[in-house]
Amino acid sequence: QVQLVESGGGLVQAGGSLRLSCAASGFTFTGHAMGWFRQAPGKDREFVASISWTGSSSNYADSVKGRFTISRGDTKNTPYLQMNSLKPEDTAVYYCAADGARFGGTWSSPRQYDYWGQGTRVTVSS
Repeated sequence: QVQLVESGGGLVQAGGSLRLSCAASGFTFTGHAMGWFRQAPGKDREFVASISWTGSSSNYADSVKGRFTISRGDTKNTPYLQMNSLKPEDTAVYYCAADGARFGGTWSSPRQYDYWGQGTRVTVSS
């Protein structure tokens, strides 16, 4: 059984930074595209960023371009989301998502992802 678990969320003041990470059990990140999505209260889940299976390509929502960086690191190719210059409108639950198929690209549609974490809450105060 695949489980993804996000960590790194919390409360931060506007202008601050957080780094989210995603741990997996029953799944290996190597060879799989990864994505980050978020859902604010009363809103639909939206795409934030994605990274290809090689880590050489990434894709961002316009609202986070230049502020957020998605990357893959360590020997497990753990996906990270570095969030800088946070704004109150970034407040949401953030979800890690994995493409179950191998060698995927920088998908922005949630339908491309097969596995999801339970989310980590990010609150940005003004």
